[in-house]
Amino acid sequence: MRKLLQVILASAFLSGCQTADGGLGTSSAPVPVTGPAASAIAGDIASRLAEQIGPAGTTTIKMEKDTSEFSTALEAALKGWGYTIITDGKVGKDVKPIELAYSIDGVDGQVLARLSTPSVALGRAYAATTAGATPASPLSIMQRN
Repeated sequence: MRKLLQVILASAFLSGCQTADGGLGTSSAPVPVTGPAASAIAGDIASRLAEQIGPAGTTTIKMEKDTSEFSTALEAALKGWGYTIITDGKVGKDVKPIELAYSIDGVDGQVLARLSTPSVALGRAYAATTAGATPASPLSIMQRN
């Protein structure tokens, strides 16, 4: 009888830990960021990346070719900072480019922009409108060794 009581109590405690919907409710999905919002986000996050990866004159960045407006805006913003951008994968023998990955996701009505290199990852949430975008969170910086 004592064992039965222990099993019932343990079951009652553990059943309180279960969730009805089977997981987290927030999901992220790629979102199209266009026009002025894409330019504003790309300009801000590119300037923050420039602070982290070093001088533009000696740094080449390799990124995947993409036709999205954000990709185009990011490439233009990095070129504006003086970086050489390689999107076709053709790298000279003496050139050691920094691999750049990026993503744009919609989360809770905001846009989360992330840039990642082998040495640093940046992320920031933005409030995007048709007129542009403004930072909605502090900049997140993760240094890698």
